[in-house]
Amino acid sequence: MKIIFDVQHLYYLPQYLPVINALHSQAAQQHAVIDVSLVCYRTGEQALDDVISKVTNDVGVSVFWVDEFYQAKAYYQYQKADWIVFGNAVDELDDIHQFSKTALMQHGIGPKSCYYDVSENPTTVRFVEGEHRLKRLQQRFPNAQFVDTGYAKLDPLINQTEVTLTHEMLGLDVSKPTILYAPTFYPSSIEKFPVEFAKEFEQYNIIVKPHFFSLTKSKYRKQRTLLDAWAKQSNVYLANVEDYNLTPFMGLADVMLSDASSAIFEFAALQKPVIWCDFYQLRWSYRGIFSYRFKQRLDPDIEFFNKVALRAGQYKDIASLLHSSLHEGDAVLTHKTQTISQLAGQVDGKCAQRIAEFFL
Repeated sequence: MKIIFDVQHLYYLPQYLPVINALHSQAAQQHAVIDVSLVCYRTGEQALDDVISKVTNDVGVSVFWVDEFYQAKAYYQYQKADWIVFGNAVDELDDIHQFSKTALMQHGIGPKSCYYDVSENPTTVRFVEGEHRLKRLQQRFPNAQFVDTGYAKLDPLINQTEVTLTHEMLGLDVSKPTILYAPTFYPSSIEKFPVEFAKEFEQYNIIVKPHFFSLTKSKYRKQRTLLDAWAKQSNVYLANVEDYNLTPFMGLADVMLSDASSAIFEFAALQKPVIWCDFYQLRWSYRGIFSYRFKQRLDPDIEFFNKVALRAGQYKDIASLLHSSLHEGDAVLTHKTQTISQLAGQVDGKCAQRIAEFFL
């Protein structure tokens, strides 16, 4: 069997890696031969491409490089793999389906409407997370195939096979509680945080894990100005491009701050407290009479944030919420578990195994 994973962006890898490992493990148990490889896209920036090359080489499978999707499509048509796995929607699937089956493993489980929209162009199968999302997708796309497997990205944390980070490795104080601030790139809360953020919360360690685009795209350079200012404080570790995987930081952190990101669901699924920063820096084209565009970008699923996180309506709310979030009771955790099962599916460490079994 031949399976190719399409790595349009480096941050797709944390979702793929548990499945790749499960495929190799199950193939060995079944005495099956399986050929797993990656297709990666050059960014045009040599330093960034070098990082991607190093990270993907560490996966231990062959890598084919392309500049654009049309090159990837030609490669897929030539390879005639059994399966090609995508992390986002792609065009021209009919051309690929002449030779291969396709699968979609959405790279996030966040509240943006694109979570559902990407199935407008259906792959052979889409792996989804939980009954709530399965039902919505089936209602909207009754002729498509969806399989509820859960969210494979979390498996290494549940199974405690994730690379273990320590406070010392990040230059942080082991005696302090640790905040993980994991904002998305847009709509983001970053610009609503002051330059003094790290100083004001110096009683905490702060791990800042921005979205990949915040670190790499020129349009978000103002975000990087703030990030670099915070990084000067001794209580801060600012993740860089090589730190593409959020999960090791989730394993180390005590509490998370995030905004319109699937990281909120992911961290809550670990039975850890989350603060939802429900305040954003919006472009002029998303404000005033154009505010409907902001509402269109976010799916109604964002309302579930209220069930798994404490809501900060503005920056000044964070201090008091941090204190209360670190003392959540069992009743709160039980309520969260019920919501997470709807939105992330089974959190049992076997999601990648279910996906691998489907392929094999």
